[in-house]
Amino acid sequence: MRHPTQTAASAPAPASPAPPARLRVGILLARRFTLAAMANFVDVLRLAADEGDRSRPILCAWRVVAPRPGPVEASCGLFVDAEEALGDPERFDYIAVVGGLIGERQWLAPEAEDWLRRAAAAGVPLIGLCTGPFILARAGLMQGYRCCVSWFHRNDFLEEFEAMQPVSDQIFVVDRDRLTCSGGASTAHLAAFLVDRHVGRAAARKSLSIMIVDEAMAAERPQPGLPSDLGASDPLVKRALLWMQQFPETPLTVGQLAGQLGVSRRKLERHFADDLGLTPAKAGQRMRLAQVRALLTRGERSVTEIAAETGFSDASHLIRVFRTAEGITPEAWRRALPG
Repeated sequence: MRHPTQTAASAPAPASPAPPARLRVGILLARRFTLAAMANFVDVLRLAADEGDRSRPILCAWRVVAPRPGPVEASCGLFVDAEEALGDPERFDYIAVVGGLIGERQWLAPEAEDWLRRAAAAGVPLIGLCTGPFILARAGLMQGYRCCVSWFHRNDFLEEFEAMQPVSDQIFVVDRDRLTCSGGASTAHLAAFLVDRHVGRAAARKSLSIMIVDEAMAAERPQPGLPSDLGASDPLVKRALLWMQQFPETPLTVGQLAGQLGVSRRKLERHFADDLGLTPAKAGQRMRLAQVRALLTRGERSVTEIAAETGFSDASHLIRVFRTAEGITPEAWRRALPG
């Protein structure tokens, strides 16, 4: 208690208010959202926001919002509470939409989609995490923008949005005020990109280091693709192989592949020769034969069906190429499988 002779002037001065966070993110969760995409993204913000891993939202701030506060179910069955109603979108520097399972109906309530349109009209940058780009495109918010979609969901995206060409050979894409990523661990790298931009590179590196991630990956880093025995280390070759994996039934010519990657045919062939000792055409054929073997192992399809699915002109063409590679026909190879 203050002594009676003390004056009010000698009382401790009130603490000055804390400076506002340098990076404020609103998070909108779709019904049955993917928990890993959200958790990796938020943890980078959390670790960058304070000293060590004390988790105080000082340099970064994040809030889960919804039309009405309450729990939102993730695809794994766990629940995350939305703490705030939607409110004014301009209180955030970014709004991130975490997508849900493909095929789930009404991923967002109509009022949430309207809120995203208000945010876009106000100039608030929008982020699509995992299948979040589907939600942004469905709301009419991706016209004229490049859009990153996981190779795994590429065909789903094209079925719904025929006029758009998604980017599936990068882990994330930043196109002006739209930022989209392929999901999983890539959401951590997109968050690190934002932390680097608004808080500083040291904070971004610290976050990833605590999460036991070796280094921040640039947006252009190729997405991991289907398993392959082609151990490419050249980023351009990895991107090319990923494109090949996405179109096994209609293989791209080397010229078409080079055009998709924005390089000359000669440059692409040189990178393949230096990295794999193969031409792009031979590498593509090898990948398609790997898929043939996988389909033969399952035992569900005829050789004619497998030929159509893997880009061979007919069963005779597949049998001829397969015999050259394996020394026996596809059916003989299948019969020789154990069990």
